[in-house]
Amino acid sequence: MSPMASDSTIPAAPLIDARSLTKHYDGFSLQDVNLTVDEGEVVGFVGQNGAGKSTTIKALLGIIELDGGEARVLGTDAHDLGHTSAGARTKEEIGVVFDTVSVPGHLRVADVGHVHALAYSTWSQHIFNRLTRAFALDPAKQVKDLSRGMGMKLSLACALSHGARLLILDEATAGLDPMARDEVLDLLRGFVEAPGHAVLMSSHITSDLEKIADRVVCIEDGRIVFNLAKDEITDEMGIARCRACDFETICASGIIPEREIRYRKHDYGIDLLVPDRFAFAENFPNIPVDHMTIDDYLTLTLKGGVR
Repeated sequence: MSPMASDSTIPAAPLIDARSLTKHYDGFSLQDVNLTVDEGEVVGFVGQNGAGKSTTIKALLGIIELDGGEARVLGTDAHDLGHTSAGARTKEEIGVVFDTVSVPGHLRVADVGHVHALAYSTWSQHIFNRLTRAFALDPAKQVKDLSRGMGMKLSLACALSHGARLLILDEATAGLDPMARDEVLDLLRGFVEAPGHAVLMSSHITSDLEKIADRVVCIEDGRIVFNLAKDEITDEMGIARCRACDFETICASGIIPEREIRYRKHDYGIDLLVPDRFAFAENFPNIPVDHMTIDDYLTLTLKGGVR
């Protein structure tokens, strides 16, 4: 083996790499937001309405100017996406779906494909036609006559038809029925399995993220609150259903560090966030502990009491 050779590999740069993003508006500020999305990842981006999800996405895409920090998307500075020829080439590799259809309502579905063919040098009419057929989109129907769910399907068909390596989806499954959402999630799984691909997906439908996300990032009041592997939440954590006397015993035991105690009181008892439900069950076998959902974790983290 050559003395210069090595079996180590240099990790690929993140497809999204945002550092200390800051943007000030009257009454709201995005504050020091850090966010990365690596190759092969589906990252769920969650938070309440007005928490900063859409502002962060617009900053990543160079739609708004930042007051501080920097973001690189597919290696290109976000500021350059809308200002340079190199940025325009990078944008061809980004598929974007917002929560509303972003094409004129008078266009027919078929016209939307023709317009995108003029906008993207990498446009595949074959893929677009295949997806619109799979989504049961009538080529002759005008965009304004589509339901919200069908409009989302049209936007997804466009995002997936120009050779994108990165998908940025803002509430892309909103308005879809459960079967249609599963169909879309299957498409996204297939997309992210290709080398060099990744997905950033904001959604209020956290059950979708439980099916597909590798990591969940939560933003609240313009700040990142947590950034965790999805399996850490759904596979390791739990909710202890305890009485007030049980709660005091658990807190006194030290099994949960005091700074990590999060709970919600109900008329019938207390729900307690448990970092390791298996260890908890061994120590307190008589106290029921259920598995954690992303919704549960959000509620306990954002609205739960702190010891």
